[in-house]
Amino acid sequence: MAEELFSSDVPPSAQPLAARLAPRKLEDFSGQRHLLGPGKMLRRLIEAKKFSSALFFGPPGVGKTALARLIAASSNASVVELNAVAAGVADLKKVLEQAKYDRSMRSRGTLLLVDEIHHFNRTQQDVLLPAAERGDILLIGMTTENPSFYVNAALLSRMTTFEFKPLSEEDLRGVLRRGAAEMKTEFTPEAERHLVAMSGGDARKLLNAVELAAATTLGKEVTLEDAEQSIQRRSVRYDKKSDDHYDHISAFIKSMRGSDPDAALYWMAKMLVAGEDPRFVARRVLVCAAEDVGNADFRALLIAQAAFHAVEVLGMPEGRIALAQAVAYIACAPKSNAAYLAVDAAWNEVERGTAREVPAHLRDATGDRAGRGHGVGYKYAHDFPGHYVDQEYMPKPTRFYEPTDQGDEKRLKERLASLRRGK
Repeated sequence: MAEELFSSDVPPSAQPLAARLAPRKLEDFSGQRHLLGPGKMLRRLIEAKKFSSALFFGPPGVGKTALARLIAASSNASVVELNAVAAGVADLKKVLEQAKYDRSMRSRGTLLLVDEIHHFNRTQQDVLLPAAERGDILLIGMTTENPSFYVNAALLSRMTTFEFKPLSEEDLRGVLRRGAAEMKTEFTPEAERHLVAMSGGDARKLLNAVELAAATTLGKEVTLEDAEQSIQRRSVRYDKKSDDHYDHISAFIKSMRGSDPDAALYWMAKMLVAGEDPRFVARRVLVCAAEDVGNADFRALLIAQAAFHAVEVLGMPEGRIALAQAVAYIACAPKSNAAYLAVDAAWNEVERGTAREVPAHLRDATGDRAGRGHGVGYKYAHDFPGHYVDQEYMPKPTRFYEPTDQGDEKRLKERLASLRRGK
């Protein structure tokens, strides 16, 4: 029974505050209005007890496990809870065998809750497939990772995916005040604001701080100083091995490309505060300088290269200063992707276009001039006015590089146009 699964020998008063305040009904739930608001599909499914296999994903402390347990508490099915970090194939098979027996012999379903389901490997996930397909189990998986990357497509197709969002400041204030009432402790407005701001949308982190602050002030009003000691560092949601890594670096590059130095510096700072390798960030700055600034400002790549070298020499935290200089410069610089488009076009021509051989007059003449005519007829550009001479440099000439009129590239465009007019 669900009640047996979640029972505990620990008296409620001794449980952590976050456990004591876990919602017992939908009305107690904080946040996730896009999923649980009036008329929303997930709410209708829960209220009608027509729930099907589902996957809850989102950051920590936003109610994934709490909602799964709330569903389980109102279920008539046998409820089993596993953590994918500790459970193996043998554990899964034991649960599934019992579920099959209960369904066929006792006409009773099984609700299987799997926390951190992204830790199951492909084999473990495949073990769940037949049981989910036959209906032996109703599966609720919970994960902090993007399921598209970590959950098998076959299993994912048998589940409805619901994305949980970080709690808003309004939601967190409500959580804090319920926690304060439970602890019979008052918080100053400044203390409330600090705890809400530093919790990073994570209700569990917030309640842990509320509990610590209340316990250490012994019934006195919790001040800003008390709150600062209870939660000294903001919760930064960023995992170098997860989808967060790619989302943040994408936002960083797009902010530089979009000429927004403030946004670019914020995403860079967030990554570095969370422990990202500064050399990884520096490499992306180099790429952006070449791809997005290009010849519109020829200094950008030099500055990015210097910043990369500075990071390697200085390390952190000083390396962040050189990175900031490069990021601010590149974000503010004029932009041109003409060189990037040109090399892609040339690359595509090599792979799929007309095959070309090096003309005889451009070939290396060392040792081959007399016998094979290599280099014969080549015109040395510096011998001509303007250090330019019209000659064939590529059979069946094709234009790949088309300079823009942005920044320094405008001069290149004008010179190239002048040379082409002179042909």
